[in-house]
Formats: sequence, C-alpha cells, structure tokens
Amino acid sequence: MFSDDDAAALYDLLNPWDPAVWPGDGFYEQLVRAADAVLDVGCGTGAMLHRAREQGHPGRLVGLDPDRAALRRARRRTDVEWVEGTAATAQWDAAFDLATMTGHAFQCLVTDAELRTSLRAIRAALRPGGRFAFETRHPRARAWEDWRPWNATEVTDAAGRPLRVWHEVAGVDGDVVTFHSTTADPDGTPLRVDRTSLRFLDEPTLDAFLTEAEFEVEARYGDWARGPVTDGSREIITIACRR
Repeated sequence: MFSDDDAAALYDLLNPWDPAVWPGDGFYEQLVRAADAVLDVGCGTGAMLHRAREQGHPGRLVGLDPDRAALRRARRRTDVEWVEGTAATAQWDAAFDLATMTGHAFQCLVTDAELRTSLRAIRAALRPGGRFAFETRHPRARAWEDWRPWNATEVTDAAGRPLRVWHEVAGVDGDVVTFHSTTADPDGTPLRVDRTSLRFLDEPTLDAFLTEAEFEVEARYGDWARGPVTDGSREIITIACRR
C-alpha cells in the first residue's frame, strides 16, 4: 500500500520548491526575504521555509499544518518551528509581519465558517500592518476541467517505484469542486485514492471575506509576473494587509 509518509515524499517529488524555475516560488521568496517573522499556513513538507533558512533568513520562521506525515518531513530541519494545526486553530497574537498560504492551500477553506474563523486567526497572528499573501485558482479558468485520468503524471518515487498520478472530478457544487487523487501502478492499478474539496472564489466573494476579517487588499495580481487579473487569468494572487 501507499502510506501517508509515501504520499508526503511523493508530494515533494511532484512539487519541488525552486524559485529559479517556478515563478510562484520566486514571488513568495521575495516576500519571505523581506519579512522578519513569517508564518506559513498550510506549510506541508516545509520546502519554502527550508529554503529560506538555507538562504540565510535570520528571523523567526514558523510552519503550520494539520498533516502529520508532511510535518515529519518538515521537521528534518530543526531550526524552523513546526506546529500541527489548521489556520482556524492558530493562536498567535501579533507575532508575525508576514503570513502565507502557498500551493493554493487557501482553497482548502471550503465553508464560510472555515473561511471566517481562519481569516480571523491569521489576522490576529499578524502585527498591525502585517501582510497575508496567498493565491487561488481563478474560477473562470475552470482548472478542474483538465483533471482527468488521461492527464496523468508519470514519475518514479524515491524507492524506485514507477507511478502514475491523476486527479478526477467527483462533483461540482456551486463554487466547491470535489475530486479524487489517485496514485497507481503503471498499469493503472490504484495504490491510494484521496478525496479533496476545493473552493473556487471569485474576486467579489473573496474580498467580502477579507473585508469582514478586517483585511485591506494591498495588491492583486493575475499572474506571477504581477500582471492584472483579467478574464483570462488562471490565478487570483492577493497580498492583504491587516488593518
């Protein structure tokens, strides 16, 4: 079978953090470098904070995630703080000048209650004037329509196993898309199937939640080159400031 630890290791293989290659990674790296204290919400295996410390970041770096297997990989580096929990359970008070949610982690906040509670907790964790940076997939791009078995990724994991990985939509309910992620042998025999729901917020709805949580949008981009959001944008990238 394909364990949680296997899945966490595969995530790193499929999603290498490299600002020199991936514009989104470079975007966040610039923000992290400029911040004295950083909270990475939904840090996963900790790749962003690992690199920040490797590059000489001297300040406080904290990663928060509910996935124990991912945190076990993150904790291979001990000069970063790693905390098990969700955005809604964060209990810091004015401790950071930057909070981030990378890798579309913001979309895992599916219900209105999750969004409200999480945004309040993130705001409380920021110092006055602190910034919250995150991205969501633009709903008009309808990214989920490409999540099909025939778009599988083929990869060889660290144990030398050839694998196929694909996503398949199970249902769309308003702005929430539920899908299955399958990890399989090369012949398609499933080793593991995970079910996930993501919320695709449009700009007005997103900004209403931010305003309610007492954030002010400082910058909004439609791509990692900091271009404007247009009907053709695949991303809604936001930097919000704590009021």
